Amino acid sequence: MVRESLWRLPSASHGPSTALAAGLMIGLLAAGCMTPVGVKRIRPEEANRQLTASVLTTGKPGAPAQEFLYRLNLTEKYREDPAGTINELHAGLGQVDESSRLFALAELSFDYAEHGGARSYYLASAAYAWAFLFPENPAARPDCYDPRVRTAMDLYNRGVTAGLASGTGNEMDLSARRVALPYGPLQVDVEPSGFKFGGFQLVHFMSLADFQVRGLRNRYRHRGIGAPLAASVSKSGEERVDRWIPPRTKVPITALLRFDDPRRGMSDGAVHGTIQVYDSGDRSTVQIGDVTVPMEYDSTTALAYQLEGAPVWDFEIAGFRRGDFSFVKREDNLFMLHPYHPGRIPVVFVHGTASSPARWAEMVNELMNDPVLGQRYQFWFFIYNTGNPIAYSSMRLREALQHVVQDVDPDGKDPNLRQMVVIGHSQGGLLTKMTVVNSGTRFWDANFKVPFEQADLDPETRDLLRRALFVEPLPFVSEVIFICTPHRGSFLADSFLGNIARKLVSFPGNLAHVGVAIAKLQPKGAATAIRMPTSIDNMKGSHPFIKTLVTLPIAPGVRAHSIIAVKGDGPPEKGNDGVVKYTSAHIDGVASELIVRDSHSTQATPATIEEVRRILYAHLKEP
Repeated sequence: MVRESLWRLPSASHGPSTALAAGLMIGLLAAGCMTPVGVKRIRPEEANRQLTASVLTTGKPGAPAQEFLYRLNLTEKYREDPAGTINELHAGLGQVDESSRLFALAELSFDYAEHGGARSYYLASAAYAWAFLFPENPAARPDCYDPRVRTAMDLYNRGVTAGLASGTGNEMDLSARRVALPYGPLQVDVEPSGFKFGGFQLVHFMSLADFQVRGLRNRYRHRGIGAPLAASVSKSGEERVDRWIPPRTKVPITALLRFDDPRRGMSDGAVHGTIQVYDSGDRSTVQIGDVTVPMEYDSTTALAYQLEGAPVWDFEIAGFRRGDFSFVKREDNLFMLHPYHPGRIPVVFVHGTASSPARWAEMVNELMNDPVLGQRYQFWFFIYNTGNPIAYSSMRLREALQHVVQDVDPDGKDPNLRQMVVIGHSQGGLLTKMTVVNSGTRFWDANFKVPFEQADLDPETRDLLRRALFVEPLPFVSEVIFICTPHRGSFLADSFLGNIARKLVSFPGNLAHVGVAIAKLQPKGAATAIRMPTSIDNMKGSHPFIKTLVTLPIAPGVRAHSIIAVKGDGPPEKGNDGVVKYTSAHIDGVASELIVRDSHSTQATPATIEEVRRILYAHLKEP
């Protein structure tokens, strides 16, 4: 009966109050019996967004900070007076809710800075986040599974980035200075020795936080603490070291503003911090008190930033057509991605025809971000004018490698420097092979009837021909990888397009002089004239150079590998990659051969990159 009376509609005789109650009851029923407190189902992705929301992802404080404001009845005040609310929260530090208060202060300070507050609030946010993450009392440290830990690290990282911004683009100002924080001054100092990377002084620090990468499949951003930056490398003043670092080198580093007990400084009214920078290639963690913390760094974006608008892209066609074209004034066209790292094995990349080192970016991005390979190898690049004779270009490669080994390790103290791996694509594979063969007199004999020592040559021409045609293996090259290499020539070199390309090539002055000298060695009445060949001539299957090179065995003790692209799904032996036939790229005596179903420009495809990764891992295990 009681249940029945609760739901029985009242009669009109019961008066106005009962009519009102009846109206309310009808309204409640019409609303679907919705209770003041309850739940409704939402989409999983919306639920995940709510769980991970913060000022960094949604532009407004996340649940922990809003809950803290609500608990202290400060929600409305924060909307009207955010600076005053932050001051009120700060004044309450030292209570039992210290950890939650510090986290709320970190997020609210960042939020206020983002929405019109002074830029110093970014650094205040970083200091609060640091105090939350690394309290002096280890017992007060948040649990590593606390989701606020990741948010606090991100607040610290972005707070440092925005707080130390120079105001000009994405450049950072890492100089010592005094900053007025809401609760007192912050004295920012720097390491007395300055900021260095591999012994080189660093300048022009660029924040990588707000860049979007294009042209690379994966962006490897290692999460942790610190502001990921790219820095330029200044000259050391020592020519034998400086000349291997290209002018636009950008190295990935992590900047840390290390606060000295910021919680005590907040109480005393003065906070101190020191800016430190770390080479992300040397270490992936940093010690903060008794805690080892992963560092945040972004080597992918630093690589893409270095290649954005770089003159190396202009080199590709111009470097094929003009044998003396260069974007730097130097003789040895070998470059290091980052300054020399003693103890790491060099991997030297040699590009193909009408190409450049930039075409290795995809592979390098994958290899340098491998947790093992990135710590054990260093990446170098050889650039050359790809229309020049292959013997000449390979001479430049061999001599550049000899010079760099002598320059960076004159005393021979680094054994890993002498475990070098050279990787060549297409024509670059032919240059690579020339680093690990012994030719004797065979290149000369294949072209000239007169013995070399009896040839009528001026001293300059004789010296150049001796260096280019009489080849010995480099003792410090221990492994080579051939990618789509035309060991027996390219069918395109014999085609109509190849003949057109050959006519576009112009030689540098020293080779033009050599061409005149060797033409005089032609026997009287010879059916064909001796002339200086282009690289396209060299890659014709009938040319004496390619026919000689394919017969030369790899030097003993050197491991060689072939990666051969074949288009389609037919028998590999009958296929090609659009430039090189399988039968040309295949050679006997290699330690491994992998066929990838791809076109000629396969150095950027996953299958090829994974094979190079496998070979480099195996190289580490070799005695």
